[in-house]
Amino acid sequence: MAGMARRNAGNVGGESDAYGNGGDGAPDGGAPYSGGTHGDARYGNAPYGGAPSARGSRHGSPRGRRTATATAAGVLAIAALAAGCGPQDPAADALRQPTAPAPATTATPTPAAPSPTEDGKADDTTPTPTPTPTPTPTEPSTAPPPASPTPAPRPSTASPQPEALMRTGSEGPQVRELQARLRQVGHFGRNPTGYYGTVTAEAVRSFQSERGTEGTGATDAATWQKLLAMTRTPTADELSPPTERPVAKPDERCLTGRVLCISKKSRTLAWMIDGRVVSAMDVRFGSEYTPTREGEFKVFWKSRDHVSTLYDTPMPYALFFSGGQAVHYSADFAANGYGGASHGCVNVRDRKKVAALFDQVKDGDKVVVYW
Repeated sequence: MAGMARRNAGNVGGESDAYGNGGDGAPDGGAPYSGGTHGDARYGNAPYGGAPSARGSRHGSPRGRRTATATAAGVLAIAALAAGCGPQDPAADALRQPTAPAPATTATPTPAAPSPTEDGKADDTTPTPTPTPTPTPTEPSTAPPPASPTPAPRPSTASPQPEALMRTGSEGPQVRELQARLRQVGHFGRNPTGYYGTVTAEAVRSFQSERGTEGTGATDAATWQKLLAMTRTPTADELSPPTERPVAKPDERCLTGRVLCISKKSRTLAWMIDGRVVSAMDVRFGSEYTPTREGEFKVFWKSRDHVSTLYDTPMPYALFFSGGQAVHYSADFAANGYGGASHGCVNVRDRKKVAALFDQVKDGDKVVVYW
């Protein structure tokens, strides 16, 4: 029986279609299977008898071919049962067996769909559970860990500086009033100039420290209000005194005509017309290395917004009388007083007074510099 199974298995392996779907693949032009459903070896329902040959003649009758096929199938079924395994032909096995199942997962199988309801829709009273696939293990991430967020800056605990009403570099009528009021309480030892320089800043700092506040040197609203409360409104003479220093006795050359009478001894300038003093102001001179020339001169050039080409220094309201030497306003003199010196010019620290002088003096007016 086993030998018969082997001989007939070789014939079955040469066929192209186990289910009788045509003979295009028969290698020798022979007839294919004619009815796989009538000879299923898995269930042993092929007849044991039949035609003696599994291959029918090309010209034989269909009935004969069916009989031969059934006989071969029966022989295969008996052989399979005897060997205890399925068909050995991989091609035939692939055609006979169902498609191999997919790899098993741990997901919960989906139950059969419920029967339709009367309206033709599936009964949704029992929800279908969704399969939960097993998470696929992944390789450990090689990406760098996220950077820690930058902490927000802490607010400063330092108290903000109060806004200054006046500070170094300020100038004008309010600065002049500040200086006059500071002079009333003994913190400013000279006449007001209207310019907020280092001398004024030091006077304000002294006033602040004496009152127990931070000595910044800048006049804020609190400092200004304290000063107003301690002083009275300055008079016109306090705001614009003739000069900080007493005017010296004029030189004889200053007693006639229009003259800028400048005394090195008293460090004053008196604008005189026919022996009468029209105005007076404090002045300073050049150092011993750049002295102011002495003698009698004449104004030969007026330059309102002049800038020195030699020292690149502003010289507002310049009245030139001897070469490059002139009478002019000096911000440094206004700020630092007699602590400095000019390069030979006659510096005036009261801007308002020298501006008025500039408008009154004419070219050709006399200039006398003396001791």
